[in-house]
Amino acid sequence: MPLFGKKKDKELDDKLFQEETINIKDIIAPPYIGVSQDHIKLGEKIAKSFFIFSYPRYLNTGWLSPVINLNVPMDISFFIHPINSNLILKKLRNKITQVSSELMERQEKGLIRDPALETGYQDIENLRDKIITAQEKMFRFGLYITVYENDAQKMKETESTFRSIFESRLIYIKPATFKQKEGFISSIPYGLDLINVNVPMDTEPLSTAFPFVSFDLSSNEGILYGINRHNNSLVLFDRFTLENANMVVFAKSGSGKSYAIKLEILRYLMWGVDVIVIDPENEYEFLADGVGGSFFNISLASDSHVNPFDLPMPGPDDNPEDILRSNIINLVGLMRIMLGGLTAEEDSILDQAITETYAVRDITPQSDPAKWQENIPLMSDFAEILENMTGAESLARRLKKFTEGTFAGFFNRKSNITVDKNFIVFGIRDMEESLKTIALYIIMRYVWNIVRTHIKKRILVVDEAWWLVQSEDGASFLFGLVKRGRKYWLGTTTITQDVEDFMKSPYGKAIITNSSLQMLMKQSPAAIEMLQKTFDLTEQEKTLLLESSVGEGLFFAGKKHVFMSVKASYTEDQIITTNPGEVEKIKEARRKLRANPNEQL
Repeated sequence: MPLFGKKKDKELDDKLFQEETINIKDIIAPPYIGVSQDHIKLGEKIAKSFFIFSYPRYLNTGWLSPVINLNVPMDISFFIHPINSNLILKKLRNKITQVSSELMERQEKGLIRDPALETGYQDIENLRDKIITAQEKMFRFGLYITVYENDAQKMKETESTFRSIFESRLIYIKPATFKQKEGFISSIPYGLDLINVNVPMDTEPLSTAFPFVSFDLSSNEGILYGINRHNNSLVLFDRFTLENANMVVFAKSGSGKSYAIKLEILRYLMWGVDVIVIDPENEYEFLADGVGGSFFNISLASDSHVNPFDLPMPGPDDNPEDILRSNIINLVGLMRIMLGGLTAEEDSILDQAITETYAVRDITPQSDPAKWQENIPLMSDFAEILENMTGAESLARRLKKFTEGTFAGFFNRKSNITVDKNFIVFGIRDMEESLKTIALYIIMRYVWNIVRTHIKKRILVVDEAWWLVQSEDGASFLFGLVKRGRKYWLGTTTITQDVEDFMKSPYGKAIITNSSLQMLMKQSPAAIEMLQKTFDLTEQEKTLLLESSVGEGLFFAGKKHVFMSVKASYTEDQIITTNPGEVEKIKEARRKLRANPNEQL
C-alpha cells in the first residue's frame, strides 16, 4: 500500500477515536418510537394528539383552565394566524348580502321568522363594525394537545375526561387519527402547524384561551397571608367570609408554622377580632406581652385557676336545660379522661352524681340562671356526693388525688381568670405531662363557655392538637367545637406536627372536612403519603412540601389553593419572632424602656 494511503487511514482512525460516541441527543431520546394510527409509542409511554375543531358562539374567560389544571402530563400548542382585514371584510360583505337576501325572501313568502338566521345577521354586522373601527381583528386559531400516559387504559380514561370537560362547554375535540406524528410535532416547540385544523376567531374570544392560568386568592377585604409563588400576587383573604372560619395547619417542626399563625393573629387583632390561644410550649407569651394581651400560666403551682364545673351564662335564645345537660355530658367526658376510662355503670353513676352536685347548689333547669354563677360547685363538692352514693366507692377513691392530693391546687379551685383583653394565651408548658390532655380539655371547656356567653368574632388557636386527640373524648370535644363554632362567630385553628396521630383519630378527618381553610407547610417523608391521599395532592405539590423553604407552603381556601410564601414587615417580625437571640434582645430593650420610660431606645 502507498505511504500516502496508510497516512490517510491513520488520520481517519485518529479522527474517529477522538469523536464522542454519545451526545445529548442520545441521552434525551426515548429508547423506541413507534407511530400508530391513533397514538405514538415513546419507550414505555403512550402519546396521543388531539385538536379542537368546533367552538360555541360565546366563550367564557378561563375555559381552558380545567384542562390545564388536570394532573396529567401534556403539551399544548396554540397557532394564531392573522387574516388580512380587507379580505375578511370582503367575505363578510358577501355573507351579509346572502343572509339579508334569504331573510327578505322568507319575509316575502310569509314564512315564520328564523331566530338562528336573524342572530347570524346581527353577529356579522357587529363584527363588520368592529373590524372597520379596528376594535377587532380576525385570526385562524388552531389548538393542539398531546397527552402522555403509561398505558392504553389510562389514555382512554384521560380522553373521556377531556371530552367531558370540553363538551360541557360545547367545545368539541378529536384525536388526530393517521396524523399522530404531525400532531406530536405540532405540540412541541418547533412552531410548525402540520395538522392545519384552524377555526376563524376574532380578538375577544381568542383572548379567553389565555393559557397561563393560576388560582388567585386576592379579595377586596381580609388580611395578607402571604405572597402567591405562582404569580407573585398577594394572598388576601378573610376567613370569616367562608362557610366556616375554621383552619387546620399541618407542618413539621421548624417549618415556620408558629411564625405564620402569629402573623395571622397579629393582623386579625388589628381588625378588632379577639384571639384565644391554647399554647403547650408557651411560644405565644412574647406575642401576648408585645400586644398588651394576657398570658395565663396553667400548672399545678400556678396562681391561675380554672374550675371544671363552670357554666356559661344563658343568653336570651338559650334553653337553660340544654346548657346544663350539655355541660354534664362534657364533664362526664372529662372524668373519663381523668379517671382513665369508665365502665357503662360508672358512666351512669357519674352522670347522676354531677347532676346532684349542681342540684345541691340550686343549679337546675327550674332555678334562676342569673344566680347560677354565684353557686358554682367545686371538685370537692362533687367528691362528697360520690362518697355518699352506693357503688361509687372506687370512683371516689380515684378522684381523691384531684381534691385532696397533689393535684388539688389546680383542679379544686374557683376560676380566678379575668378575660377582658382581645388577646388571651393559656400556656400549659409547665403542666405535668400526664395532666396536659386534661388541662387542655378543661381550658377548652372554659373557652367554649366564654364563646357562648359573649358572641363576637373570635379565633381560637389550638396548638399541638395531637395532645387532645390522644383521647376519644378530647377529640370529640374538639370536633364539636369546630363544628358548632360557626353559630357563635368562632373560627378554630387546629395546629399539629404529628400528622399520623391526628389522622388516626376518627375525628381527625372530620375536623379537616369541617375546616374551610388548610395550610400545609414543609413535611417529613413519613407523613407526606398520608397528606397526599387526604388532600389529593399532585406529585408536584408533594415535592413542593418536601423541599419547601421555611415559611412556604400550600394554602387552601375552599376549592382554591396556592403555593404561598409568608412575609412579615420589620415591625411585625420584631413582635412575632421566635428566634431565641432576637427575642432576648427585644425583651432586654423592653425591660430598659419600663425602667426608664423617658429614655429613647
